[in-house]
Amino acid sequence: MADAPDPANNQPAGYVPPKVWVWEAGNGGAFASINRPVSGATHEKVLPVGEHPIQLYSLGTPNGQKVTIMLEELLAAGHAGAEYDAWKINIGEGDQFGSGFVGINPNSKIPAMVDHSVDPTISVFESGAILVYLAEKFGAFLPTDPARRAATMSWLMWQMGSAPFLGGGFGHFFAYAPFKIQYAIDRYAMEVKRQLHVLDTHLAKNKFMVGDDYTIADIAIWPWYGGVARGDAYAGAAEFLNIGEYEHFNRWAAEVGEREAVQRGRLVNRGSGPEDQRVPERHSAADIDAVRAKMLA
Repeated sequence: MADAPDPANNQPAGYVPPKVWVWEAGNGGAFASINRPVSGATHEKVLPVGEHPIQLYSLGTPNGQKVTIMLEELLAAGHAGAEYDAWKINIGEGDQFGSGFVGINPNSKIPAMVDHSVDPTISVFESGAILVYLAEKFGAFLPTDPARRAATMSWLMWQMGSAPFLGGGFGHFFAYAPFKIQYAIDRYAMEVKRQLHVLDTHLAKNKFMVGDDYTIADIAIWPWYGGVARGDAYAGAAEFLNIGEYEHFNRWAAEVGEREAVQRGRLVNRGSGPEDQRVPERHSAADIDAVRAKMLA
C-alpha cells in the first residue's frame, strides 16, 4: 500500500505490530508489575471480616470513593444498616489477586463488597453495580419515579462507560505512560473535553445530574470528574484541560464536594495524598472523625 504509514515514524521507531501479540512481563509502564493478560488468583489470602453488615474491600481511587461516599451518605441519612468495615486492597502489591478477593470478584478489580446482613451473603463487584445494590437495599438516592429513575440509570451508565476514556485513556497517557505520545494525549484530551462539555451543558439546566435530586449518578460521576476539577486526579491536568471554562460543571463539582459525606467518604482506603488525610481502614465513624478533626483544626 502506497499510503501505509512508515514504521520509522512509529513509537518506538520502527515498531510493527506482530501478527500475534505476545505478553512481555515488563510491558505496561507504571503498572507493569500488576498487569497481566490472564485472570485468577496468584496466591492464597483469606479476606478479613469485621463486625458490621457491609464488608468493603477497596482502595481510595475514584471507583473506590464512589462506594465509600455512598455508604457515608446512607449513614448520614439515618440508615444504620449501612454501617461498614472498609478494608484496604493495595493493588500496587497485588492484593486484588489474593484467592479471597478473586472469590468475590473474578475480575480482580476494586471495589468489591459483601453484604453479611442476609443469609446467604451477597457479593457485589463493579462500582456501579454496588451503588445500585445499596440504593435499592436502602431505598435511597435512586428515584422511584420511572422517568427520574431512568435518567439516573442513564447517567450512571454514562459514567461507567466514559470513565475509561478519562482514566485508562487520558490519565494513563498524560500521567503514567513511560514516555509522552502526543497523538494519544491529544486523542483522549479531546474526548475528555467533550465529556466535560456534556456535563457542563446538562448542569446549566439542572442542579444535580437528575434535576433537583441528588442521586447515585452524582455519587458515581463526582469522584472522577470532580477529582480532575479539584486537581486531585493527575498533576497538571486541570490546567491542561482548561477546567475553569466549564462554569456549570464547576458549580456542581464544588457543591457536591462540600457535602460532609463526600468529604468523609473520599478519605477512606486512601493510598496516596498527605498521610494525615488518609483513613487506611474504616471500622467505625470514629476512624474518619479523628482524621477530619485534624484537617479542620
